[in-house]
Amino acid sequence: MKLIKIVCSVLLLIALLNNPYGYYQILRWVITGFSVYLAYSYFQSNNKKYGWIFTIVAILFNPILPLFFSKDIWQILDIITSGIFIFSLKK
Repeated sequence: MKLIKIVCSVLLLIALLNNPYGYYQILRWVITGFSVYLAYSYFQSNNKKYGWIFTIVAILFNPILPLFFSKDIWQILDIITSGIFIFSLKK
């Protein structure tokens, strides 16, 4: 699980650079998929706090019913979400 969190965190920080649009589409799928997996894992281990945090991340980044924000807002969300993945390494 640590590797998943590190990879997601790095991908979110790479999103701060000027990337092609396809990168952001793939990023949505990756972050959503791993967030759903992590939320499920945390709920199974009875850690509801992190379960809900990763559920919210999955909803925020979901590619099926996407939320649209400006680039500035997405950059802030990417930094915050990267921090969530890094902080959750300790849990």
